[in-house]
Amino acid sequence: ETNAETNEPSEQIIDHCDVLSQNIGALVMNPDFKDVTFVVHGKEFPAHRVILAARSSYFRGLLYGGMRESTPDSVIPIYDVGASAFEVLLQYIYTGKLKLSDIKESHVIEVLALANKFGFEELEKSISFHLRTSLSLSNACLIFDVALLYSLTDLYTATAEFIDRNAQALLCSDDFLNMSLDATCHILKRDSLCVPEKTIFKAVQMWCEVNQAAQLTDDNEEAVKKCRDTLLSVVRLPLISLPDLLNVVRPSSLISSDVLLDAIKAQTETGHRELRFRGVLRIDENIATAQHGAQVVQGEMCASLLDGDSGNHDLDRGYTRHDINDEKNGPKERCIKVKLGQPSIINRIKLLLWDKDNRSYSYYVEVSMDDKEWTRLIDYSKFLCRSWQDLHFTQRVVRYIRVVGTHSSQNKLFHLVSLEAMFTSLEVNSVNGIVVPQGNVATVDKCACIIEGVSRDRNALINGDTELYDWDSGYTCHQLGVGSIIIQLAQPYLLSSMRLLLWDIDHRCYSYYIEVSGDRENWTIVADKRKEEVRSWQVLQFDQIAATFIRIIGTANTANEVFHCVHFECP
Repeated sequence: ETNAETNEPSEQIIDHCDVLSQNIGALVMNPDFKDVTFVVHGKEFPAHRVILAARSSYFRGLLYGGMRESTPDSVIPIYDVGASAFEVLLQYIYTGKLKLSDIKESHVIEVLALANKFGFEELEKSISFHLRTSLSLSNACLIFDVALLYSLTDLYTATAEFIDRNAQALLCSDDFLNMSLDATCHILKRDSLCVPEKTIFKAVQMWCEVNQAAQLTDDNEEAVKKCRDTLLSVVRLPLISLPDLLNVVRPSSLISSDVLLDAIKAQTETGHRELRFRGVLRIDENIATAQHGAQVVQGEMCASLLDGDSGNHDLDRGYTRHDINDEKNGPKERCIKVKLGQPSIINRIKLLLWDKDNRSYSYYVEVSMDDKEWTRLIDYSKFLCRSWQDLHFTQRVVRYIRVVGTHSSQNKLFHLVSLEAMFTSLEVNSVNGIVVPQGNVATVDKCACIIEGVSRDRNALINGDTELYDWDSGYTCHQLGVGSIIIQLAQPYLLSSMRLLLWDIDHRCYSYYIEVSGDRENWTIVADKRKEEVRSWQVLQFDQIAATFIRIIGTANTANEVFHCVHFECP
């Protein structure tokens, strides 16, 4: 048969998979042709080894691997699972279908255990997804236990986040008391379990009372003590107030006097910066907003800093500012300070520096839990920065964020248009707060700009176009012996490579060298081609260095007295 339009043979597909599924599905629990029998809690399940082997490598090895189960009409006992769950699994094996909404939740979890045991990965993934979408206060603890037991990463993460959000209720529930020791420790170790530490201690105390009472015998007293000590070790005693340490923890007799004294010492003598706080974790969500309870507590004209509008700012509005300190005034006097709605885990801060002209700023960022002791996360006081700042650092629990401007190339004011704080799931490498970029950051999208050089289009050098250039346009240039081409990046990056395209429509060659700087005053040469004649694409590698400015200086052209560069990128 041919296709009338193309005169080519048409492709016909016959799909009778539903009929096939029905025919094979009719064999479930059917003793006809059966050659193996499973026994679960005294109930017999006739089965067909060729079907089982075709569906699972586990059964293939069991039934055809030369062991005693390989003999015809063998009877195989299955332990640690209910008969109803095993029947559901057989139904899936024979038909490839399963309607989870018709199965009791306890049986669904048992089927998940069987899928894991017998290697049905697709079924395991499907059940995991179903459980992720049906989390509730009544099942979260049980599901977390199962996810941990079977190393189901996605289910583990989703359930842990659900427990974090509902920790206050779940830690007081009977379901929490039924969790395994391992699962309980995993939950209580999380920095994102953001409830008062006294609540966590009381939950541990109750778990120990319920579980040890059931397990304690003369033979295993030492094991029970070890279990209790393991669980108590995840409680962060220095975070419990001194009155509660004395009136709640001490009377429980669960904590020795020495450990209690160490906690009091850490609380009174160690600064807040050394304590392991807990905080709310909201992944990839800006928490520095009024909706999340954040507020600007210091800075002039602060109404618009956290409103999420980064586009409407000019000379008179849309920013927050502070006077830049002279050497006699400390940073506490003049800064922009934000208080988050609650202690939060963050590893990224985004700032928009006022950018309606070519001015640059220097600044640093500090964080605190108590508005007294501060930790400096980012120090760009020796760099000139502009426009959007994307700052990455090791995750930590934060309540206050302080941005301190130290220099402006225009005046004695520091202007900040927008501030965002979040925990990002992106993997970004940074060293001492300076990002090691994996992609080109010398782009307009990354807020880079050309601040020196002649071109018909100001940012032609970094617009990404490497083909549309001719004798009159598409390049940036400077007169040999006079000036240079300078690219300013938005913020400092640790660079170790760059690439540029020299104008190459004819056969001319160039000589040049490249310097980098953080402040436009102190320069370091990273590439020196002054003694060479080169043309077209240049790929340069050098020792890693932090920079915000790249200066390209042409020293020779075999055709005329102008140095022409079409495209630049780094790294």
